[in-house]
Amino acid sequence: MDNKELVKLAFEAKEKSYSPYSHFQVGAALLAKNGQVYQGCNIESASYTPTNCAERTAFFKAVSEGVTAFEAIAVVGGKRGEKAELCYPCGVCRQVMAEFCDSDFRIIMGAEDGSIHETSLEEILPHRFGPADLA
Repeated sequence: MDNKELVKLAFEAKEKSYSPYSHFQVGAALLAKNGQVYQGCNIESASYTPTNCAERTAFFKAVSEGVTAFEAIAVVGGKRGEKAELCYPCGVCRQVMAEFCDSDFRIIMGAEDGSIHETSLEEILPHRFGPADLA
């Protein structure tokens, strides 16, 4: 699956965002190594702490179905009613990625103007703490 198609699926997921407090909608499309795509959106809570990001929603959906090997994730986001700009994963989501993904895991950000930026987990989370650190 190419980056453009994965970004399109992330925009689709963004439309399901439950973000009545921040009005910041985020969508993610996680590509597993088996070719399946898991979509996720951000889900807010009035008490904020239980809020979950789109990226983690996608990972947790996949892992809850027994999938733990991943190739790439596309992330899109922006304020409701405004054009989405490039939106990078937060630190907590990056740490979840480090749990399941190799350093060359692809992270793709897309914007509504069609621009796409790709980076790797190594680039956005160098010196990460992962399962190997507990061995």
